[in-house]
Amino acid sequence: MPVTAKLSRKFYETLGDDIANELVEWFNQVDATYRWDLRELNELNFARFDAKVDQRFAESDVKWERRFAESDVKWERRFGESDAKWERRFAQFEQRLATMEVRLIRWMFILWLGTVGSVLALGQLLPR
Repeated sequence: MPVTAKLSRKFYETLGDDIANELVEWFNQVDATYRWDLRELNELNFARFDAKVDQRFAESDVKWERRFAESDVKWERRFGESDAKWERRFAQFEQRLATMEVRLIRWMFILWLGTVGSVLALGQLLPR
């Protein structure tokens, strides 16, 4: 919105209407030119600012993507280590169960032999 420059009536009387109007017109042209230059400068500065903001967001996105990727690798490694540890523990548990099974079968066989031996000995002692 241009602002029209006005001069005092005494100025018009001293210089005349034509010269005073030319001077007012020149002031308005200078004002419009400076306004236009200022608008262009502001648009240029805003474009630079917008480009910097976009660049910083892009850099931030890259940084966060890298951090998430590093975190994923770390969690995958930890889960892999945990899986390996649990597999070792289950293998040890299965080995202990197999050892215990062998011992139980051995004791069952010993008890079975003792029972059979006792029944045979009782059979020899009892009258027929």
